[in-house]
Amino acid sequence: MSFQPVFDEFWEKVKESITNKTYAKLTLAKTIGDTDLKNIYVRPVLNDGIFSLSVIARYKTEEIESFHSLDEAYIILSSYMNNPFLTALLFTTDNDITFKINKKRAGSIIEQAPTFKSPSDVILEMKEKGM
Repeated sequence: MSFQPVFDEFWEKVKESITNKTYAKLTLAKTIGDTDLKNIYVRPVLNDGIFSLSVIARYKTEEIESFHSLDEAYIILSSYMNNPFLTALLFTTDNDITFKINKKRAGSIIEQAPTFKSPSDVILEMKEKGM
């Protein structure tokens, strides 16, 4: 069974959290084996009033930041799922949503109580500006 349809469902929750202004942050974690790439962090940013996502790839010796649209970020992040990451964690003010890939490479989504009480600063700014 492929994990991709479940990841697509997870990504819909990411988009909903941005639309509903509840998004706090997104992290890809739990790698397969010892890899150079340790984590990927995704945070919203506003550059000249234009919304994009900051994708920070944290390696053993450096961090590389790039900026992408929502659709571009989906393509980039989905390419890292299962190679090397097994887990994506979406933190919102409503709940924490975890996407996991098991040993049989099947995906699942788990929802838990929220870790964050308020959305990211950029989401708050967008809310104030009515974006």
